Amino acid sequence: MDNEYFVSINDVVKRLSVPAHTLRYWEKQFPTAIRPITGAAGRRYYRQETIDRLTVIRDLLYKNGLTIAGVKKLIHDGKLPRAAADFQPTATTQSTVCATTQSDSTVNDEIDTALDFLRTAKQLLNNQ
Repeated sequence: MDNEYFVSINDVVKRLSVPAHTLRYWEKQFPTAIRPITGAAGRRYYRQETIDRLTVIRDLLYKNGLTIAGVKKLIHDGKLPRAAADFQPTATTQSTVCATTQSDSTVNDEIDTALDFLRTAKQLLNNQ
């Protein structure tokens, strides 16, 4: 598979452990960085350099905690690293990461509150 010039979306899904719909979403979000070739039947085929960029984007989003907006900014500024390990957060990207963490924390609190409400409602219904 590594010797192939073009790799199908199914093979990329297996390599990156990312669902196909996520890859298609990233294509729309990062059109300058991810441009697969489309075959006659509409199938997507990726070059190795595109797969490398997808790997970096995946790692920045999932391992480094950047948002879509943070990765877009890196791409726009021409600062997308060749490998996620080379990523050095700046004040701008750090604030993006912090905003994500804060947002996630808020969502988790809201979920906990909703679960408590549902547990209480269930107990009340069971006691009737």
